[in-house]
Amino acid sequence: MEQTLLPSSSDTITIPREQYEILLAENAYLKGSLKELKEKTEWIQGELDKFRKMLFAASSERFISSIDPNQINLGLEGAENKAPQPPAETPTNTPRKGGSKNKPGHARLELPESLPREVTVIEPREDVTGWKKIGEEVSEYLARHRGSTYVKRIVRPKYAAPDGEGVVIGTLPLMPIHKGNADASIIAYIITGKFVDHLPYYRQAQMFKREGITIAESTMIGWVRAACKMLEPLYDLHKQQFLTATYIQGDETPIPVLSQEAAGSTHKGYFWVYFDPLTGHVVFEYQHGRGRDGPTAFLKEFKGTLQTDGYAVYDIFEREKGIKLLACFAHTRRKYTEALQNDSVRAEEMLNLIQKLYAIERDAKVLKPDFEAIRELRQKKALPALMEIESWLKKNVTETLPKSAIGMAIAYTFKLWPRLIRYIHDGRYQIDNNLIENSIRPTVIGKKNWLFAGSHDAAQRSAMIYSFVGTCKQLQIDPSTYLEDVIGRLPYFKKNDDLSVLLPANWKQARQLQKST
Repeated sequence: MEQTLLPSSSDTITIPREQYEILLAENAYLKGSLKELKEKTEWIQGELDKFRKMLFAASSERFISSIDPNQINLGLEGAENKAPQPPAETPTNTPRKGGSKNKPGHARLELPESLPREVTVIEPREDVTGWKKIGEEVSEYLARHRGSTYVKRIVRPKYAAPDGEGVVIGTLPLMPIHKGNADASIIAYIITGKFVDHLPYYRQAQMFKREGITIAESTMIGWVRAACKMLEPLYDLHKQQFLTATYIQGDETPIPVLSQEAAGSTHKGYFWVYFDPLTGHVVFEYQHGRGRDGPTAFLKEFKGTLQTDGYAVYDIFEREKGIKLLACFAHTRRKYTEALQNDSVRAEEMLNLIQKLYAIERDAKVLKPDFEAIRELRQKKALPALMEIESWLKKNVTETLPKSAIGMAIAYTFKLWPRLIRYIHDGRYQIDNNLIENSIRPTVIGKKNWLFAGSHDAAQRSAMIYSFVGTCKQLQIDPSTYLEDVIGRLPYFKKNDDLSVLLPANWKQARQLQKST
């Protein structure tokens, strides 16, 4: 049998049926290939738009609807982050080449005579009436007052018994570093400088030099290492008590770590960060990678609700008995912001729907700490808005290309939908993970300045310090004051003493009681 084809002209062409079927099959194949190429093009365009946004756009995720006539354009979009940046400074703490053979030891820090001295005289506990003073022991420690560095001089007079059969002297206070000459105040100042004010050790060394004090970077690193050694038991207790929470948030952020295998190269490690929105407690843990081993080990004993982004590593906790997962609407919103240049109509529709949820959350903040009232408000107002979002997703999922930016945003939302909507069932829950991202932000600023951690051990020490200073920030505690007091008191604690009094929340409560009495 032959098949007739009608071209654009009035002439007719007759071809065999087999050839006609081949043409139909080729046409179907070409249509499929065209659709696949279109999907790939959409995906590539979405990735390109994402990288353009990362390079040139403002970092704010705030969405201003183009269909809202009440919005006023002040022409300030993208004004933030446009301040001129200073040229990057080359760190001086680069690794030394070669081994450690014949490495000279570090001399005791010279304390300049020009620095002011604060003298404390410690007399013996014994009654020295009638005894003869035969000399004195003098110890000096570099210390820090607000705005100035000074030398803390401790003078201990020696007394000889009248019969010449004994000598007594006052007891020297315990110091953070045995046989060192660094006071707790100067160590706390250096730690705060690096982990709160984001000043690398070499910059702090330059600042001290302007005061006439020469402190080597290696000396400062040694002081901080010794302080962290003392803080380890307190850090372990901090983590232990943190895991008694019933609702926490989790996230992770990369940190470059100097590689021991290849000189000058770095390893990509990760800070795994956990935050308790109800108490403000923060825990940083360092892991060599981004695999599930880190959070699985840390959360082994945890029972409660865990809120995260859509990273697949957290999926394992969906199957853990006693753990309920929440997702983050901020991360979801980000997907549609990235899709604006791909499909502005659909992306804006979803962003406007999500904006309704955040408007409800602004009303909910006024109701804190009445969590039951927040739950009722969400059930009344947020639940209908979520149902509207779900209907929109079902309508548009079949009308978009799966590999396009808008298609991937919809797929991401559908995958996490059961976790995204759970926040309305409990007034304690947050709509997103923004609180934990606020805790991570200081590490991002710090990395721009100090560039990398010197080793895996140094990265873990950084995680320990960020845990304490991050919690202090949440509890409105001055981290320098806290660290100075804790580092100064830790040498007096014995093995079985109760360290919990030094945890930030308990420390703050004790300080407030002292002020009230």
